[in-house]
Amino acid sequence: MLYSETGQFSTHYAADRRLFRLRQDRLGLGLLLAFAFAAVPQIGNDYWFSAILIPFLVLSLAGLGLNLLTGYAGQLSLGSAAFMAAGAFAAYNFLLRIEGLPLLAGLALGGLVAALLSVAFGLPSLRIKGFYLIVSTLAAQFLLPWALVKFGWFSNYNASGVIGAPPLEVCGLDLASPAGRYVLTLGIVVALAFLARNIVHSELGRNWMAVRDMDTAAAVIGIPLAKTKLLAFAISGFYLGVAGALWAFTYLGTVEPHGFDLTRSFQVLFIIIIGGMGSILGNFLGAAFIVLFPLLLSNLAGLVPGGLIDPGQLENIQKMIFGALIVVFLIREPEGLARLWQHFRARVRRWPLRY
Repeated sequence: MLYSETGQFSTHYAADRRLFRLRQDRLGLGLLLAFAFAAVPQIGNDYWFSAILIPFLVLSLAGLGLNLLTGYAGQLSLGSAAFMAAGAFAAYNFLLRIEGLPLLAGLALGGLVAALLSVAFGLPSLRIKGFYLIVSTLAAQFLLPWALVKFGWFSNYNASGVIGAPPLEVCGLDLASPAGRYVLTLGIVVALAFLARNIVHSELGRNWMAVRDMDTAAAVIGIPLAKTKLLAFAISGFYLGVAGALWAFTYLGTVEPHGFDLTRSFQVLFIIIIGGMGSILGNFLGAAFIVLFPLLLSNLAGLVPGGLIDPGQLENIQKMIFGALIVVFLIREPEGLARLWQHFRARVRRWPLRY
């Protein structure tokens, strides 16, 4: 206790605890990723890969794209599905028309096209914000799918406007199996999630949060508002474009423009509301909730005695419960599941001590 009078003991103790917690977090994340990459492909079955894990990962990436724009930069958008469609169709055309183009390069180019379109529809953010910006981005949700249907070139003149997945090969490895598609999706999502983490902790991320909190004050201290906002739209569009391509190629295998409708945009929005805006982890928690909650309700409905619930009304009941839960989250825990996870982790770390 010799150092307690000067405060050095408590300072060193707090620093050691922070370092220990950081090492704990990194170790836990490393073990989780090792399990996801090495163990899950061995123990999982086709249903888990195709119906649960792949859509969970793709929706997590889509939520991350919107969260960078809305949760960190404070720019509202309802055009997420449109940019997902742009990325999917652009990647399809790049891989179709450029012979020998690697799959990952095609996905990246599709993301770049979505980023450019996102910047184009984000230009009004330099003049307007709030509800008016939502209306502006909502225009993308109607214009882009219409263009994909109107001009047959985008779907290689398919009569129904449907595109199919290209050969899923990376470095000569065939990843067309459910386990292979899961590994491909997982690798891309993990890489982009780490990239997003580095971005939000960089100077650009701090500029985003300054603009989100008070754009007038951010401009006064020298932050370039136009550049900061448009970069947010561009990076968000890139993430959404890659997510759209993965949704079409690794999850569905085939998709049409109407598969990226307004309902999909609301689904991505609900992910960041439930998971927590301004949180990387929240996107994964929100996507897990979106994917697993309907399955849970379906299983619970199967336990109810026959005749009490009309099977035709089960989907409507699910939507009602889901909507009510969103309202509860907005009122009781506006920072979403990520904040609840932080509270739980803090309690576990203090147990059995309470101080």
